[in-house]
Amino acid sequence: MYDRLKGFRDFYPDEMTARREVIETLEDTASRYGFREIGTPTLEPTRLYTDKSGAEIVEQLYNFTDKGGREVTLTPELTPTVARMVVAKSQALSKPIKWRSTRPFWRYEQVQQGRFREFYQTNVDIFGSSEPEADAEILAFAADALTELGLTRTDFEFRVSHRDILGGLLEAFDADVETEAAIRAVDKSDKIETAEYHELLVEAGLRPDQAETFDDLLGTDDLTDLVAFAETDRVTEAVENLQAVLEAADDFGAGEFCEVSLETARGLDYYTGVVFECFDSTGEVSRSVFGGGRYDDLIESFGGQPTPAVGVAPGHATLQLLCERAGVWPQEALSTDYYVLSVGDTRAVAATIARELRELGHIVESDISGRSFGAQMGYADSINAETVVIVGERDLENGELTLKEMASGEQTTAPLEAFPGDLQRPTYDDWE
Repeated sequence: MYDRLKGFRDFYPDEMTARREVIETLEDTASRYGFREIGTPTLEPTRLYTDKSGAEIVEQLYNFTDKGGREVTLTPELTPTVARMVVAKSQALSKPIKWRSTRPFWRYEQVQQGRFREFYQTNVDIFGSSEPEADAEILAFAADALTELGLTRTDFEFRVSHRDILGGLLEAFDADVETEAAIRAVDKSDKIETAEYHELLVEAGLRPDQAETFDDLLGTDDLTDLVAFAETDRVTEAVENLQAVLEAADDFGAGEFCEVSLETARGLDYYTGVVFECFDSTGEVSRSVFGGGRYDDLIESFGGQPTPAVGVAPGHATLQLLCERAGVWPQEALSTDYYVLSVGDTRAVAATIARELRELGHIVESDISGRSFGAQMGYADSINAETVVIVGERDLENGELTLKEMASGEQTTAPLEAFPGDLQRPTYDDWE
């Protein structure tokens, strides 16, 4: 008996039915916005991550030396890969570039609720537009995808911030602040005690009194307070940009889901502008469901031309937690439109009927195990067949077949020559 690796999961057919419905909802919503599907490799050179994040990131990677002596890594995220792809064909790609992808990723980290070592995300990105409308479209896609899943304004919220507001405020203090360390502290602020949070800010370079002032500033309800405090173009322009994104999001139908939350910082260093995270409005799912934001400098850092970019990546595990809490996670059950049951020497006719129903686009199963009538009915029930088409020798002698509606148990006969005929989804009701 072999055990599954820690942090990896098996998905059985009933679970995959629900997961597939969610994935298709995310992808269909993205498609309606014009995001085109891409395919990306499982392995990347390890230096794709160490060059940007330092050698210490290797501790979080599934990396190894391949048979050609190359240092490679199972991809822990998609953003560096798509950045590489944009750089490779930048001149040939029409702007804005709008891509989507659903696939697994791998990180060697502590396993906890909603966080696994192998995890799945749907990534949606825009390259080549610095306009507020691009950020707003990402927010609108995310809002539409969640509402398509059955979630409402009372179920989730987008906490929106701006990295240049945080960086600009830190610059305004008379202190030698390590900005990225301070922003990472902000990102942790809702997970740790206030005293610990302030200590992290002090370690980043602020004095204790400055740490308190900075904390108070992030809690303001009036963004003009920040402009007045900093008195710098950086903060003024960041506030204006954030307000412009929120106005566009309102026009695009996502404004009602957004609220300003300057404590939302996103921990990754490559974010440059507006950032946001999705949270459960009730707080029952205590961690961020997913997040996104603007990363305008990444393409250039990979050797490409300056290219603004913004994206979002709904993680399927945390999204499932939110949907389950709200009671909208799809039913984890198999679904079968027809089971064609063969009794006696009727295989040829039964196979023809099954083939015709499949050509109409239905999910159809038939007996491939030589089962008895009762065993076939039991199997049909186990796969949640909606209709059982019984093809028996006696019925065929009369030019008929039997249709059984499984939900009610009712059954009737139908002319063989008229089934399925011109009907797209023939059922018991058509001949009762």
